[in-house]
Amino acid sequence: MIVRHLRQVDYLLVTVSLFLCILGLVMVYSASYPLGTVQYNNDKIFFTQQLKSFGIGLLLFFTAIIFPYRTLGRLTPLLVIVSLVLLVLVLIPGLGVERNYSQRWLQLGPLLFQPSEAVKLAMVVYFANVYAKKQNNINNLTNGVLPPLLIVGTVFMLILKQPDLGTATSLILACGCILLCSGIRYAHLFALGSVAFAGIVYFAFSATYRLNRLLSFRNPFEDALGDGYQLINSYIAIISGGLWGNGIGNSVQKMGYLPEAHTDFIMSIIIEELGAIGFLVVILCYLFIMYRGVRISLKGKDPFLKLLAIGLTFMIMIQVVFNLGAVTGMLPITGITLPFISYGGTSLILMMITMGILVNLSAVVNKASEKNRQLEDSYSSETS
Repeated sequence: MIVRHLRQVDYLLVTVSLFLCILGLVMVYSASYPLGTVQYNNDKIFFTQQLKSFGIGLLLFFTAIIFPYRTLGRLTPLLVIVSLVLLVLVLIPGLGVERNYSQRWLQLGPLLFQPSEAVKLAMVVYFANVYAKKQNNINNLTNGVLPPLLIVGTVFMLILKQPDLGTATSLILACGCILLCSGIRYAHLFALGSVAFAGIVYFAFSATYRLNRLLSFRNPFEDALGDGYQLINSYIAIISGGLWGNGIGNSVQKMGYLPEAHTDFIMSIIIEELGAIGFLVVILCYLFIMYRGVRISLKGKDPFLKLLAIGLTFMIMIQVVFNLGAVTGMLPITGITLPFISYGGTSLILMMITMGILVNLSAVVNKASEKNRQLEDSYSSETS
C-alpha cells in the first residue's frame, strides 16, 4: 500500500522543495558565519542548528508523505485545542521566551520553538476540514460560515498579543484563501474581508512601534540610522549583487551591516552573492510549488483535499510575498521568514511538514487519475 502510494508521488515537487532547503543551508552558513564568529566564537553555530532542524524536518517530511491525509481531518479538534493551549502558554512569564521585545517562543527543557508557526498549519488543516464538511450549508452566514471564524479570530488575537502582526495577518490571509475557494457567497466574503481588513489596519496603527515600522518602508532614508537602517542596507546588498553576484561567501553586508542577514533578510544576501540569476532561480522554484499546489487542488475530487491543497499552497506563498516584499521595500517589514531558506528551526520543520502533506495529496490525486485511466482503457477495450 505504501509502496503504491510512493510510486504516485510528485517527485519533481519533492526535488524542488529539497533544493530550496539545501540552498537555505548553504546560505544560512554564508550569511551567519561572521555573526557566529563574533558572538559565539563559532562560525558554524547557526548552520549546525539549522542542519539539525533539517534532519528532523526531513524525517517529518517523509512521514507526512505517507500519513493518511483524512486522518488529519479527524484530528482537527485536537489540533485546535493544542493550538489554543500553546498560544496561551507562550504568554505566561517564565514559559514564554522574550526576544527583540516579542514573546513568541516556548522553552521546554532544551527545546525552543515558536508555537505560532505550528498553529498556522493547524488552522489551515482545521479550516479546510470544517468548510469541506459545511458545503451543504456554505451559503448560511450564521450557522455555516461564522463559527470557524470565531476560532481563527481567537487565534489571531493570541498571536497579536505576542506581539506578531505579520504572522497573525498571514494566518488570516491563508484561511481567507480557503474561504474564498469553499464556495462562499461573494457578498459574505466581501463583508468578512472588509471586517478583517479594518481589524488589521486598526491593530497596525494602534501601536507606535508598529506604525513606525509600517511607514518606514515608504522612505527609509528619512530615518537612515533608525527604522530605515535595515532596508537601506538591504538595498545596498541587492544593488551590489548585479546580474551574477559576487560569489558565495563574498557578501559585504553580512559583516555587521545588515541586521538579521541569516533570517528575515537572507534573500538580500542571496542576491548579493548569487545575483539576479540566483533570485530568479529561487522565484521560479516558488512559482513551481504554487503551480503544482493549485494543480493538485483542481484535480482533486474530495472537498477536504481540494481546500487543504489550496490552503497549504497559499500559506507558503503568502509568506514568500511578505518576506520578499519586505527585503525589496515593496511591503512593510513584518519579520516573516523566507520559507525553506531562512534560519529558524521551527519555521523550517513546519514548512517541510507542510510540503510533505502537499506531496502526499499529489500522490492521492495521481493515484485517482491513474485508476480513472485504467477504467477508461478497460471500458474502451470492452466496447471495441
